[in-house]
Amino acid sequence: MDFFLLIGIVLGVISVVVGMIVKGANVAVLINPAAAIIIFVGVIAAVVNSFPSSDIKRIPKIFGILLKNEEYDVKKTINSIVDMANQARRDGLLSLENAIQNLEEPFLKKGLEMVVDGIPEDQIKEIMENEIYGIQERHHVGANIFKTAGTSAPTLGVLGAVIGLIGALGNLEDVEALGHMISAAFVATLYGIFFGYVLFIPFSSRLNLKSEQEVQVMSIIVEGVLAIQAGQSPKSIEKKLYSLIEPNKREERS
Repeated sequence: MDFFLLIGIVLGVISVVVGMIVKGANVAVLINPAAAIIIFVGVIAAVVNSFPSSDIKRIPKIFGILLKNEEYDVKKTINSIVDMANQARRDGLLSLENAIQNLEEPFLKKGLEMVVDGIPEDQIKEIMENEIYGIQERHHVGANIFKTAGTSAPTLGVLGAVIGLIGALGNLEDVEALGHMISAAFVATLYGIFFGYVLFIPFSSRLNLKSEQEVQVMSIIVEGVLAIQAGQSPKSIEKKLYSLIEPNKREERS
């Protein structure tokens, strides 16, 4: 569970509630079933209209990726590649066959299996890059679903306010009730802005960031696998792979 994500959501809710209290607004006005229906059903409709059923069915899995606190240990991956390079240089590529089975990273395992099987370099590169592309596309769809929800929600909030004002202006005789109805009409706008700009669009950005981190690790693995196949020295492979990550994350082994 990604607790920082939960902290962000809680802080967003607190900011709205405290802001309303400071301004003297009644927090109870936020409990508005009509506004909730307009926003949530409208967002669902926008997403369903924008994506095929195959992508819609993946939404629970996308939420799982979003909530999962998965840290990619780039240094551990590079160290594993360097260890494989050392063994290949010492005992030959075929000696990696048994060592591969102990690897935790499935993408690295798959790449080295192709090396051991004697598959040509250009074919290995094509297969691994195609897999990276497929993962990027899946992540792109997930991010776009939240982006669609995020851009739709504020507009639906305006729609909800208009609907509320229509109802309020149709009851001009009761001045006291009119004020409550007008304030309630803008709750839908508040819902739309909150869910759009505090939740859905940041969720989209978060998924894009997770995708970039995973693709970076996979790209490093591709470079490492091809370098092992080419017979490059472990030290040169290590320097090459560390050059692909941020300077503050570099810590080459002595």
